[in-house]
Amino acid sequence: MKHIGKIALLIALLGMIGAALMLFGARLDLWQPITGFGLYRSYFNPLAMVVAGVGLFALVVHVLRKERGGMLAGGIATIIGLALLAPLASASINPKPRAAPIHDISTDTANPPVFEVLDETREGARNTLEYGGPDLAEAQAAAYPDIAPLVTVLPADAAYQRALELARDMGWEIVAEDKERRRFEATARTSVFYFADDVVLVVTPQDNASRVDMRSVSRVGRSDQGVNAARIRDFQQRFGA
Repeated sequence: MKHIGKIALLIALLGMIGAALMLFGARLDLWQPITGFGLYRSYFNPLAMVVAGVGLFALVVHVLRKERGGMLAGGIATIIGLALLAPLASASINPKPRAAPIHDISTDTANPPVFEVLDETREGARNTLEYGGPDLAEAQAAAYPDIAPLVTVLPADAAYQRALELARDMGWEIVAEDKERRRFEATARTSVFYFADDVVLVVTPQDNASRVDMRSVSRVGRSDQGVNAARIRDFQQRFGA
């Protein structure tokens, strides 16, 4: 019992490492993002509960024994466990609305931009790049009515260059670019789990201005949890008018 605080702290540190691997293991090329997500769903909360429980037990034992060093170790382990439990607590107190079961978002649902270079052979892809037609357009309009083309006062060439530079600034991997046709294809990744989403962007001259259309598609998952719509909003906000 004398060293239970140290044991609890060791378990907490190992728990932190395990949690970090679940969230960022794909970024380290340890596995595919869907594997890390599966590990998270199955083991993250039980791991957090074990860390918090062991830490709290150690803290109580050392408080009763009046051992300050052990109390400190047990207290730190408990705090780590509670921090790992924070996402579960937040979701329980303030549950997020269920996202629409779609993963392909386009600013133009009548004539969505088409992928010409990225195809069904892209790594880890389980979703097709073929657009889902009127049913998908209707579902998007209901879930994300604000998603629309970006109209800018910039001439088409300048708008294309601005879009390309912004995509790179946002960390997207440019897979193909066609300056003459003012279009590019790219892969964007989420910061957590490192899921890959594929993006195509097209700039079209429009009177004395130009129109920027883009489409963002997740490689896996029936629902993207709103990530693709959020990416388009973020891009448009950064782009400005």
